[in-house]
Amino acid sequence: MAQMDQSQVGQWEYCVAYVDSRGRISCEGVEFIRQSGEHRTTFVSRYLTALGREGWSLSGIQHLGRAETAYYVLQRPVVATANEPSAAAAGTPA
Repeated sequence: MAQMDQSQVGQWEYCVAYVDSRGRISCEGVEFIRQSGEHRTTFVSRYLTALGREGWSLSGIQHLGRAETAYYVLQRPVVATANEPSAAAAGTPA
């Protein structure tokens, strides 16, 4: 695990995905489409597993008007690279 300095403790980055369990997930302009014959639960699980491999963790679900649709909120710890200044060093409020 990467070493974090004090300015990074408790800092998170977030990703919000629009999930329509009937067959489409949209996140930051990228579409994820259910495969033919794939069960709805398998479809959503496959997407979450792929994001989990990138360090994302599901932190909340906001259901929308239709039962099949929701916003999934994911988060992961911010890890600054050697070339990337921390938010505190860049003068950005945390």
